[in-house]
Amino acid sequence: QVQLVESGGGLVQAGGSVRLSCAASGHTFSTYAMGWFRQAPGAEREFVATIAWSTDVTYIADSVKGRFTISRDNAKNTVYLEMNNVKPEDTAVYYCAATISVYCSMAGCNDSYEYDYWGQGTQVTVSS
Repeated sequence: QVQLVESGGGLVQAGGSVRLSCAASGHTFSTYAMGWFRQAPGAEREFVATIAWSTDVTYIADSVKGRFTISRDNAKNTVYLEMNNVKPEDTAVYYCAATISVYCSMAGCNDSYEYDYWGQGTQVTVSS
């Protein structure tokens, strides 16, 4: 089993920045890539970004490209989502996810069904 704990959410003004963290524990050696998804009220879960643990593969959704950055710290088993120039439409619960798919470490998976473990989520609210 893999446990994922997100942190760093909160209230931020439009145009500001916030950094989310996702700490992984347990059988992390079984996972090959991590992802961030978000879900706004009344909307479906949406892919945000993904990064592999051991390759240079990253993939950012077009809706946040140029504003959001995903990174990792392998020594800490932690993945980060740096959110800059946030907009009210970025308001959502942000979820961290992990996949045991080797394919995802090479291709950058953006479908939620490709992820095997999920965190509880952290709320990000952007005020205008």
